[in-house]
Amino acid sequence: MTVIQKKANNPIAHLTAEDIENLGRELDALRERVINSRGERDAAYIRKVISTQRKLEVGSRVVLLFSLFPPAWIIGTAGLSVAKILENMEIGHNVLHGQWDWMRDPKIHSTSWEWDHATPASQWKESHNELHHRYTNVVGKDNDLGYGIMRVDEDQPWHPAYLGQPVYNFVNACFFEYGVAAYDLDLANNLKDGKHKSPEFRARLRAVGRKIRRQALKDYVIHPLLSGPSFFHTMAATFTANLVRNLWSHSVIMCGHFPQGVETFEKTSIEGETRGEWYLRQMLGSGNISGSKLMHIMTGNLSFQIEHHLFPDLPSNRYQEIAPEVRALFDKYGLKYVTGSLPRQVLSAWGKVFRLALPNRRRRTDVTDDRPATPALVAAGV
Repeated sequence: MTVIQKKANNPIAHLTAEDIENLGRELDALRERVINSRGERDAAYIRKVISTQRKLEVGSRVVLLFSLFPPAWIIGTAGLSVAKILENMEIGHNVLHGQWDWMRDPKIHSTSWEWDHATPASQWKESHNELHHRYTNVVGKDNDLGYGIMRVDEDQPWHPAYLGQPVYNFVNACFFEYGVAAYDLDLANNLKDGKHKSPEFRARLRAVGRKIRRQALKDYVIHPLLSGPSFFHTMAATFTANLVRNLWSHSVIMCGHFPQGVETFEKTSIEGETRGEWYLRQMLGSGNISGSKLMHIMTGNLSFQIEHHLFPDLPSNRYQEIAPEVRALFDKYGLKYVTGSLPRQVLSAWGKVFRLALPNRRRRTDVTDDRPATPALVAAGV
């Protein structure tokens, strides 16, 4: 639902404004404690991950020099796929969030890092760090919610064009890095409003074009040429690795924002939002993925999407550590902690994509609430 008070079972009906602000203070204290404890073990972690990723990528590229032979192609492609996932998820995404800026290492800093992705780091930081995390799951403000091409809530008016959203979503998954570049540009709205002719938009578009050309040159010209007679096999391996990386990252993002039980919000629902209400929206608008430590690393620790949305600038290796404390706060304040295995969350998210592609089955009857308005209710859209 967009306005959660319209639900028969309002998930925050039991909370007072004071409860929500107390929740915010407890989360602030948790964040402060982690910030004050950052140190060498955190720095050693990210340096080890970067070193491992680079060795894996170089080793895979070397194997692909012999990709004319099927075993070499399979091993090299698998290794390159994992290297690209690590680079985007656990390294690039988190470095660009500024999670490691406190180290003051110019090589691992949000202002200097450029990642293996179609969208320039500077544009991604603006659309993701400044917009997505400020407007998490706010319909019409958060482009990560439905990627700007899908109906994501029953309250959104249905149109026959939405019948194709399972197809749109699958195509977006296959070419996800280019989809990200498009909605970092806010391409659809700029074209609709005629702002695509502005000098600012054209400059941003040129920057994306340059980045895509550099990526294509590296992936589909330089590295295949180094393979000599294995040119086309290496090109195919790189395309496959990019496809695997795109499908994986798309699935992880879907699981964090779109499975059953994760709430969405109206634009008006965040007017006058307090710190505690912002925290509450992150808790209600996020879902986690359960699994092994290796899977958490491969998701960039976005398997702890709830913790990441609460504390986007904390080192990613700390999310698993604080997750039990965050879950305890959910229990304390009577909130549902949405989590599940990767297959379960992927199926749940895709189920919602298909369901919302169709008109609502029946008109929902709004629930009347005669309680006096409080900041908590205002924040949720009442």
